[in-house]
Amino acid sequence: MSAEELEKYETEQELRLYREYRDVVKIFKYVVETDRRFYLCNSVDVKARTEAGEVFFEVTISDAWVWDMYRPARFAKNVKVLTFKDVNVEELATSDIEPPKD
Repeated sequence: MSAEELEKYETEQELRLYREYRDVVKIFKYVVETDRRFYLCNSVDVKARTEAGEVFFEVTISDAWVWDMYRPARFAKNVKVLTFKDVNVEELATSDIEPPKD
């Protein structure tokens, strides 16, 4: 596979992922961003933990959709994330979940 074919494939996958996001965003209540993933979910709990003097975050997510074009199944019932980096949680407003019209 040439570099051009690989780039075309990745572009098509990203477009497919965006279209899926556009279709599912209206069924979720929260957006969660970690250093590695972007999630849509209906339940999220973030706890700051300390162990051996280090602070990290334990994020528990339920009823989730994961933005990851390399995952064959993007829906997950339960997700637990442990991270030393920032976690961003936003509650979606009704106007936020209306995607732009094509």
